[in-house]
Amino acid sequence: MAIPFKRIGRKDPRKVDGVVKYHPQLVTQGQSVDLDNLAYSMKEKSSLSLGDIQSVLTNLVEAMRAALFDGKSVNIRDFGVFSLSATTRGVETKEECTMKNIKSVNINFRPSSSVRPNLTSTRAGEKIEFLDLDAPKKKKTEGGDPGDEGGGDSGGGTGGGSGEAPDPAA
Repeated sequence: MAIPFKRIGRKDPRKVDGVVKYHPQLVTQGQSVDLDNLAYSMKEKSSLSLGDIQSVLTNLVEAMRAALFDGKSVNIRDFGVFSLSATTRGVETKEECTMKNIKSVNINFRPSSSVRPNLTSTRAGEKIEFLDLDAPKKKKTEGGDPGDEGGGDSGGGTGGGSGEAPDPAA
């Protein structure tokens, strides 16, 4: 399976006369994976029941939340560190600096090196592949110009749907 991406044009917001530069932007597709989906996937690889795994994951979330709200960071070995940070409003004096200056609290995650994506990995299970969603679709009819980008799918949903990249040898 490949991670899909789109090509998005952006200007540098710091420059008034900035030139548009195109950047690949990763695209999330489908529904997100929740604790139940993770538990089912984990059940397939262990001797524990689905209910046992769901209970452990639910308790993990509750325990992490309690530790974070107690001002601690949570370090899960070979996964990463969770911690809290705040978006705040700055004030002129130390006396004015109170909890009322906290606008929002965010949960940060710093992955450990064992889960951090590695683009140079050569191991099959760790190699990341990408799928260009903006690449022109090859036409299967004769006479179709493979370089013609004008007749591409405009979001109507008629394009292939296999989720695979076109075969460059074809």
